[in-house]
Amino acid sequence: MFDNIIEQGAALQLRDDFLSRRLAPSMLFFGPSASGKGSTALELARVLSCENNAPQPEGIAPWNCSCPACERHRYLLHGDLVILGSRPFAAEIAASRAAFLREPAAASRMLFIRSLRKLLARFSPAIWEYESRSGKSNPLSLLQSLEEDLSEFESLAVNADPGEAAVMTALEKLSDSLVKNALKLEDEGMGDTIPIAQIRRAAYWSRLAPNGRRKTMIIENADRMKEEAKNSLLKLLEEPPETLSIILCVQRREAILPTILSRLRPYRFLRRGEEHEREIIRRVYRDTTAVVTLENNQAGLISAYLDSFLPQSTEKLYPLAAFFIASLARAVAVSLKKKGIEIPAELAALGSHCGPIAEAAGLARVTNFKDVTGTLLSESGNFEARSFSRFIKLVLDLVSQSQREVLQEAPTHPRLIAYNGIWRKYAAQAETATGVFNQSPALALESFFYRLKEDITGVTV
Repeated sequence: MFDNIIEQGAALQLRDDFLSRRLAPSMLFFGPSASGKGSTALELARVLSCENNAPQPEGIAPWNCSCPACERHRYLLHGDLVILGSRPFAAEIAASRAAFLREPAAASRMLFIRSLRKLLARFSPAIWEYESRSGKSNPLSLLQSLEEDLSEFESLAVNADPGEAAVMTALEKLSDSLVKNALKLEDEGMGDTIPIAQIRRAAYWSRLAPNGRRKTMIIENADRMKEEAKNSLLKLLEEPPETLSIILCVQRREAILPTILSRLRPYRFLRRGEEHEREIIRRVYRDTTAVVTLENNQAGLISAYLDSFLPQSTEKLYPLAAFFIASLARAVAVSLKKKGIEIPAELAALGSHCGPIAEAAGLARVTNFKDVTGTLLSESGNFEARSFSRFIKLVLDLVSQSQREVLQEAPTHPRLIAYNGIWRKYAAQAETATGVFNQSPALALESFFYRLKEDITGVTV
């Protein structure tokens, strides 16, 4: 039980609560990204459904339990499991494919299949209505193609001889097609928030009799709900069916409404130490040669490792974010000089900190917005693989870094506080525009640039 969760105290606490029959029907898993919240939630769902009550040689409900329920859960195909919530999938899927191609064994095959099914589960008929909404395309054809290719991949991989070059070539091509279609499905079919329709459909599903012992509903990034969806979830939490376990996953406990939080038992997940994260990379992704450093990714070694498989990695987006900030700072400075206004330290800090980062990547500062957006869209592949939100986060991180020297001298300066507030405000609007309202990155960048320029100029004047 939980033997596939490495060095996470919350999993041990869950194990103790399960064995002592003190497990709550509704739980909150909170902690940083890549700390094992999702994996632990999936493992708990398997344990709750396990049909083998008797302790086995490996313990109670071991990962390799042979009962039909555990077998279906390992491949995320059990009818008593529903998973909601948006999160990035591209990096995990690409890294899992690389692990399989590196070592085409049963464990790595399952890792790749599970990574795909985590995405496909968000489009389960139990929670998804197949119709176009908010400009998103209908994912049904993509889903059908993915299911067919995944079935073919599994059949071929199970019977594959790793020594046969022709078989491995076929698996490589098939897995490449699966990754490309999965990324397309994520990009075109996933929204950043959980709609009320999905919560209502999940609530209806939860009141149907389970196929096995118990149903489990997992909601990742549960704080990303609109108000009506939160109210619908609250009703379910107030009167949950006896055969249902509900697990909410978030990074920050404070992000959950107090009325919802009061109905959940919290389990805190901590970021693992560096050596344990390296062990996970070795054991899970079968990579013993990876050289992983945090560099510009502060989310931990696992996140940095997965990020390296993205077509638009953080390492690539970082100088683009610096280029955007430096160009904006120069545009504002030019405008101020024309008015005879002295360049404030806060604005100068943006350019002096971000300019060299951009220039080191061959990105010279410009002031014309069309030149800025043209470079950003070209270098980022039009922010493929849903990378715009990571770009925005890097922009905010760089703004914060550039202000550190200024903060030491005048941490409560009204203009500095106003600057930071302006960046956060318009960054949130840009992310919402692309993630929720499906606006193109080009339009979101245009609005982001001009609103920042106007308000920063106004604060300076």
